[in-house]
Amino acid sequence: MGRVSYLLDTNICIHYLNGQFNLDKKLIEVGIENCFISELSILEMLYGVSNSNSLKKEQNLERLKKFENIFSNRMLLIRPTFEKFSEEKTRLRKLGTPISDFDLLIASSAFVNNCILVSRNHKEMSRVEALKFENWID
Repeated sequence: MGRVSYLLDTNICIHYLNGQFNLDKKLIEVGIENCFISELSILEMLYGVSNSNSLKKEQNLERLKKFENIFSNRMLLIRPTFEKFSEEKTRLRKLGTPISDFDLLIASSAFVNNCILVSRNHKEMSRVEALKFENWID
C-alpha cells in the first residue's frame, strides 16, 4: 500500500498551535512527514495574528513562524489548484451551495495533490466533489 498524505486545514493548524485535541500525538502517529499545509493556511493564520491582542501579537507571530518552519518543505502551492478550484466553484454556484474561496482553494489543493484533507469543516468540505477528508477532532 502506498503512503497516505494529509493536508491540514487552517482550523486544524490553529488547534495544533494551541496544543489542543492531542494533535501533536496524531501527527506523530500518522507521521509528520506525511502531513502538508497550504500556503493559504499561513495567510489565514497571519491574519489571525494581526488581529491578536497587542500583548500577544509578537508571541503569536513567533509561534506561527516556528510552525511554518516545521512545514517549510511540505507547503503546497496554490497555483496548481486553479483549474480544480474554478470547476468546483462553478459547479457549487450552479447548485446554489457555494463555499468560501479560501476553503475551496485548500480543498482543491488536497484533491490535486492526492491528499486527505484534515478539517473540522465537514459541512462545507463534504460538498467538494471527490474530496477525501477526515476530522481528527470530533
